[in-house]
Amino acid sequence: MNHAPSMVSVLAHPSLYVFTGGEAPSLDELQERYARQTVGHSADESQWWLNWILRHTATNESIGFVQATVQSGQSVQSRLVADIAWVISPAWQCKGCASEATTAMIEWLTLHEVDGETRWVEHAPRTPATLSVVEKSVL
Repeated sequence: MNHAPSMVSVLAHPSLYVFTGGEAPSLDELQERYARQTVGHSADESQWWLNWILRHTATNESIGFVQATVQSGQSVQSRLVADIAWVISPAWQCKGCASEATTAMIEWLTLHEVDGETRWVEHAPRTPATLSVVEKSVL
């Protein structure tokens, strides 16, 4: 929840909602969302939520987030499966941030025996930028 104030401006740009719909969250809405996410799982514990805020290393400025929703009871070759998503501020898009962050997240998921590379492509919009991230991030 401490990240909400810095993320409001990151999530404010309307272009972020062209493919997914919705609109930019207010500070209150974002604080409520983060409060729900910090629980770490759905009410029935069928999903686990893993969320990372991305910060620029030189400035410590929030620039986006990556997330994985791990599905209990769904597996590929006895590994848990994750849906993967990312959002990068338009000011930081096309600079390799999404590729670097999703690669790091997939590596983390793999270390924890979660398959993060099988389902995310199915849900991502087929834009050149998304396909570039997918191509660079799949291990």
